[in-house]
Amino acid sequence: MTYVLPPLNALRAFEAAARHLSFKLAAHELHVTPAAVGQQVKALEARLGVQLFERLHKQLILTAAGQAYLPGVSEGFRHIAEATSQLKPSGAVLLQLGVHAGFDLRRLDLAAFRDVHAEIGLRVLQPAGLHELVEGKVDLLIARSLGHHPGYRCNRISEGTGRGDWLIAPEGTADCPEIVGFRAWLRTMADEKAHAVGRPRLVGRVGS
Repeated sequence: MTYVLPPLNALRAFEAAARHLSFKLAAHELHVTPAAVGQQVKALEARLGVQLFERLHKQLILTAAGQAYLPGVSEGFRHIAEATSQLKPSGAVLLQLGVHAGFDLRRLDLAAFRDVHAEIGLRVLQPAGLHELVEGKVDLLIARSLGHHPGYRCNRISEGTGRGDWLIAPEGTADCPEIVGFRAWLRTMADEKAHAVGRPRLVGRVGS
């Protein structure tokens, strides 16, 4: 059976905005800008040929169509989330990695990591930010422009002195074997890249 579905990113934007009745709060949840949420919702409305929100001055209201659409969309996402939670990556230890929205996962070569570290069941949540790390939804985080945060160990994983990408882990768990293994993997990749271009390795301890 072929399911006729709108783009999932647009559905996520609608569902979050409908729950919060706010593009700003939906954007915070989804780690994007309010303008991006608004554009996704507008594109969804254009695709469906139905107006889902009344956009009043400083207020967002669901139309009758939006109210009718929301329960089914939310239920669908709930079923997907529950089914996903039942899947357990192979490995004796589960490691949940959060990654900011703009990060290219191809840089991590996760398939090779899983081959080398068969004992670690790696799961990735993207997009994710410090909020997910603080709430315990992820065990460590690749964040943008977060070189120091009290109570967390921060290791730079990108080149240069600008904002850059950082690996963030709570001090209390930063030396757990699975986190140490992933940090070492990043160092190995950085060393290989540096060797290829004749530059020093990029990853090192910056703060605690």
